[in-house]
Amino acid sequence: MLVSPDDVKQIADRLLSRSKADHCIVRFEGSDGANLRFARGSATTNGARSTLRVTVESRFGRRSGSASVTGRDQKAFEEVVTRSEETARSAPESPELMAPLGPQAYPTGVGYDPPTAQVRAGHLAAAAKPVIDEAKRRNVELAGYSVAQHGFAAMANSTGLFAYDRHTGTEFTVTARNREGTWSGWAGASATRFGGLDTAGLGRRAIDKAAYSAPPIRLDPGKYTVILEPSAVCDLVENMLWFMKARTADEGRSFFSKGGGGNKIGEKLFQDGVTIFTDPGDPVAPEQVFGDEGLPQQRTMWVSDGVLRNLIYSRFWAQQKGRAPVSQPGSFVMAGGTTSIEDMIRATKRGVLVTRFWYIRTVDPQKLLLTGLTRDGNFLIDDGRIVGPALNFRFNESPVAVLGNVLAIGPSERTRGGEREDSVASAPPLLVKDFNFSSQSEAI
Repeated sequence: MLVSPDDVKQIADRLLSRSKADHCIVRFEGSDGANLRFARGSATTNGARSTLRVTVESRFGRRSGSASVTGRDQKAFEEVVTRSEETARSAPESPELMAPLGPQAYPTGVGYDPPTAQVRAGHLAAAAKPVIDEAKRRNVELAGYSVAQHGFAAMANSTGLFAYDRHTGTEFTVTARNREGTWSGWAGASATRFGGLDTAGLGRRAIDKAAYSAPPIRLDPGKYTVILEPSAVCDLVENMLWFMKARTADEGRSFFSKGGGGNKIGEKLFQDGVTIFTDPGDPVAPEQVFGDEGLPQQRTMWVSDGVLRNLIYSRFWAQQKGRAPVSQPGSFVMAGGTTSIEDMIRATKRGVLVTRFWYIRTVDPQKLLLTGLTRDGNFLIDDGRIVGPALNFRFNESPVAVLGNVLAIGPSERTRGGEREDSVASAPPLLVKDFNFSSQSEAI
């Protein structure tokens, strides 16, 4: 449910006026969206979803408690303040609780596209039709999912802070399978603008990957030169950013810990050309305008030409270390290069092209070691050309090792990972050496 800034402010003021706490914070999240699923030559389901969640946090000294309500029922709004206060009074004290921020200045967001907010199931069906027609023509089974939504996030507190940001987002994903059921292909992307999705191109990409009748080649586990398509890169970088917390690094509990104390900010950890940043003004993958506790977001360089430039600093830890706080990013852009995937294939003597990952889990957080599976399109490269599909693998690998073994970088594009449906990310394909496939996977 999209609520205007004026209506949000009115609701927040009403809730704050009822508070008996020393401090009160009100947070809002809402969205409206349409979705469509299609399979076997036609649409199968379509739906619409509308949500609104309001959370009230009450604080008495260093005690804090919160309660949430969905919808706009006035009685529920009144009760949520009382419930949050009851929770706060019974909570233990937190020595790290910081006083709420006062009024802040926020950048102008660029993550909202009015035409996308008007997209309905009929628009999604029209975008899917060329893909369905192409699958019929190519005699390939096809299933897919598309969604378009618009939403907002807002925050207000008893010390005068008010933050509001709205956004739009759309996704289109396609999984294709040959008629023999021996091989599959996938393609997917996300965008701020529905008009920015090339659904026909995504469909062709998935169908081209699936249109192999020969059984997949069984390769031995081991270290391979790989080409990681943008979705796979997105998963690795997202996982790395999640672990880039200054406190765990400073306390010696992270890959980003420095021997003898402190962290590795300023050290060259990755290959030349590896640059990762977040920016509320980025036109492709914009960051939200406010972050943790209402902090204004600004362009933040995490990695610049292989050098670690920033870690995430909570307000408490930033105060302890005499630094400015840095919020957890909700998006990222990995800068691209100029090498096409076709050029990467031609430059590879023997290797594997990987379409995407899924079921990624952490093995060792201190080493940032992950495990997961490849899915929907591994291909063996031999002497600079693709010779056929290759059986899937489980991998045991670290994003920091991958970004340290980069041989070439392609153009960056808006993409989505294999597990997070609402990714706001732009990532390039990467040519990487010594990627560790730990075992085979029979799934296609």
